[in-house]
Amino acid sequence: MLEIIINSFWFILPAYCANFFPVLLKGKHKIDFGKTFIDGQRWLGNGKTIEGFFGGILFGIFVGLLQIYFQNFIPHTLLPLINHNILTISLLSSGAIFGDLVGSFMKRRFGIKSGEPVPLLDQLDFLIFSLVIVSLFMNIELDYIIFLIIVTPFIHYLSNIFAFLSKMKKNPW
Repeated sequence: MLEIIINSFWFILPAYCANFFPVLLKGKHKIDFGKTFIDGQRWLGNGKTIEGFFGGILFGIFVGLLQIYFQNFIPHTLLPLINHNILTISLLSSGAIFGDLVGSFMKRRFGIKSGEPVPLLDQLDFLIFSLVIVSLFMNIELDYIIFLIIVTPFIHYLSNIFAFLSKMKKNPW
């Protein structure tokens, strides 16, 4: 069980970091340029910015590059980690950002205002999108997927509370 936990977190770390980093950037330039649909609904939420888009992907890749570097120093007989490469970290990082954008787009189409919570969609959109995209190029253990789907909402919730208390976010969800 410990191997599942460690490998799951090791594997998904670039996506987690890519998803969280845009909150730190506080971008100013809306990625949808303020565009609306015919019904007046915005394409994406106010928090989706060009800076967050590129910053999140680049930060996730940076974290992944650190993982690639350090995985060479961890004896695989002691702890057999999933080996990352440029493709996996790029897919996980960009998948997280695109998944978050898809989630925001869905919320707008359902008439949910920017910043309003939607349980599970808010917590899992980035994860599901990352897992689907990277699974096109590698096999992911089902145990890792199940574990991540179970724990990610809790981690996401706790990180949002931390961001709210640190005044990085306007609301705790």
